[in-house]
Amino acid sequence: MVDTKLFDVLKERGLLYQCTNEEALKKMLTSGVPVTLYEGTDPTADSLHIGHCVPYCILRRFQKAGHKVILLMGGATACIGDPTGRSEIRKVLDKQTINQNIEKIKNSLKIFLDFDGDNPAIIVNNYDWFKDYSYIDFMQNIGIHFNVNKMLSNEIYANRISEGGLTFFEMGYMLMQAYDFIELNRKYGCTLQYGGQDQWGNIVAGVELQRKLNFAENTNIELIGATNPLLLTPYGKKMGKTERGAIWIDRDKISAYDFYQGVYQTPDACVEMMFALFTDVDINEVRRLIKEDIVNAKRVLSYEITKFIRGEEDAKIAQEASNALFNGNGNLDNAPTFEVDFENLKQGINITDLFTECGLVSSKSEVRRLCAQGGILVNDEKICDFNKKICCEDLKNDCIILKKGKKNFIKVITKK
Repeated sequence: MVDTKLFDVLKERGLLYQCTNEEALKKMLTSGVPVTLYEGTDPTADSLHIGHCVPYCILRRFQKAGHKVILLMGGATACIGDPTGRSEIRKVLDKQTINQNIEKIKNSLKIFLDFDGDNPAIIVNNYDWFKDYSYIDFMQNIGIHFNVNKMLSNEIYANRISEGGLTFFEMGYMLMQAYDFIELNRKYGCTLQYGGQDQWGNIVAGVELQRKLNFAENTNIELIGATNPLLLTPYGKKMGKTERGAIWIDRDKISAYDFYQGVYQTPDACVEMMFALFTDVDINEVRRLIKEDIVNAKRVLSYEITKFIRGEEDAKIAQEASNALFNGNGNLDNAPTFEVDFENLKQGINITDLFTECGLVSSKSEVRRLCAQGGILVNDEKICDFNKKICCEDLKNDCIILKKGKKNFIKVITKK
């Protein structure tokens, strides 16, 4: 059973940014006939942060609406690296590293998509069709349809051209991604590609390649490309990282509290989009929450996303730890913790060393700077002397609370 309201949901929640043929997409999604679509990911790392997961949130909506979802892993394209927005060539990865990354990423994808049941999502790897495709055959069949002047005018190459370092190696990326769409249509009947707005040029290349193949092969296949808006900060940077680092999806890379707080640090301007992507909260209710109290809206957002990604238990743990620290009405049992040796604490530990070792700051110079700015607190007391020593007398209820600014803290406990 296909939900014919999906197009309206995408529009209402601001999840459709660009489309090669919006009227055709609307007709497709309101017809009651299941659509096969795909989104491509180059496995250039072994884990995902929340900024990577925007397309998966949208694919999740398609799958829940009854459509067939394909996740394309770029085992071949990752060997080149997407030049989009890059000022220098990406690091070239070997095949073993790429395959290891794919296996690790698969586990995170299960959070967003169902790989079992009556309508399972499937994962494919473009290495499977490129490994035996000879260079000469590929260029004769596919390369002939690409105009270099037009390619160079595409904004995806802008940074590389301005730096004077665009290589022919990187230019091949667009041809390969375009061909992915053709291959997935031939094998699986895929007619829709969804991706981030920064992929617009590559997505359009696939749509246009099919049009040229229609003429050359006397076929009549229409492919549609669509993009979602990127999660950007007010300064134009991609979201997914905070001052503490990336908001990782993998549980072993980040605590429940740090995940919750990472979401809580979402810039005000991005809160509605985060709700629209990662939650099913009615968008009108979201706008009401934001209008009435943006701080409370962020609390709701942090809880809902933590529950979705990590589970309800972690969401409650993180919420309680946050309430205990900032509102004084919860317990700190599950707060992020750092252990120090009791004998060392008796002798006194330099505050600069302690803040650095526990990971609240990246360097000793940052501690000195924050001390001067009033951003270092011990048990809610501002510390201005970066030579101060923390000792057993600072223990309160068997712990010491270290804070960097208002949002980052850690509980120090002793081991004997």
